[in-house]
Amino acid sequence: MNQQPSNNRGDGKGKFRSGFVAIIGRPNVGKSTLMNHLIGQKIAIMSDKPQTTRNKIHGVYTTNDTQIVFLDTPGIHKPQSKLGNYMMQTAESALKEVEAALFLIDASEGLGGGDRFIIEQLKKVKTPVFLVMNKIDKVQPEQLLPMITQYNELFEFAEIIPISALQGNNVNTLIEQLSRYMPEGPQYYPADQITDHPEQFVVSELIREKILHMTREEIPHSIAVAIEDMKVQDNGVVYIGAVIFVERDSQKGIIIGKRGELLKEVGKQARKDIEALLGSRTFLELWVKVKKDWRNQERVLKDLGFRHD
Repeated sequence: MNQQPSNNRGDGKGKFRSGFVAIIGRPNVGKSTLMNHLIGQKIAIMSDKPQTTRNKIHGVYTTNDTQIVFLDTPGIHKPQSKLGNYMMQTAESALKEVEAALFLIDASEGLGGGDRFIIEQLKKVKTPVFLVMNKIDKVQPEQLLPMITQYNELFEFAEIIPISALQGNNVNTLIEQLSRYMPEGPQYYPADQITDHPEQFVVSELIREKILHMTREEIPHSIAVAIEDMKVQDNGVVYIGAVIFVERDSQKGIIIGKRGELLKEVGKQARKDIEALLGSRTFLELWVKVKKDWRNQERVLKDLGFRHD
């Protein structure tokens, strides 16, 4: 199962290493937090609610001699809808197209049924897998060794690296070890490019993140955000028109809020992140529309951008 890391590192004489790396794990173990820390900028939304990521988010890390394209995948879970099936297939397909995989676990929770399920999926591929033990800032160091032994009994990992994605502890070590597993290859993206997703996709995700933070449990998995218009106006301000889709009329009322206050706050907070992303002033206009049971409608899912590669 283990792939031996190459010793032929980039040396500034034309040897460049590149490859793709999937970040997988149960929902809410910190995959998006790790992605954002690796890239150095927010491109994946973060929330304490599970199943936040729905698509493969590609983040590009580049140095003088290495480029690693990270795929932040939806959390692997038992699907409850066609959208859930899409998310599961997206996560599993990522394992077939990468040079290495990071199996991210929550060290503060330990081994659970969800982790065992993922390990069974990992046994089906030949990709070298790193066990990345996240949230070590929440556990005592002496707790890690017994946990490592537990996981080692279930799977032969290429590397085991404890980190804190939130605080950045040991993330540089993770990058260094990953670089050793990358084959010689081309620079897929320009050095200053941090994602291959269009700006409209990242903008829609930033809006969705604010809704996740501000709404009750019944809302998160029932929303989608579509950018209907995005253009630079004559005064240099970027105009963005976005629609927030929900499944029920009651959810529409929740997102709009009393006297429209919640929707205004979503727009206010999202605009800050969007302006940081775009580097320019932004005028953000939001609407809320009902698409009943959209998570189980194939055509609607495709219209909203949920497509298999």
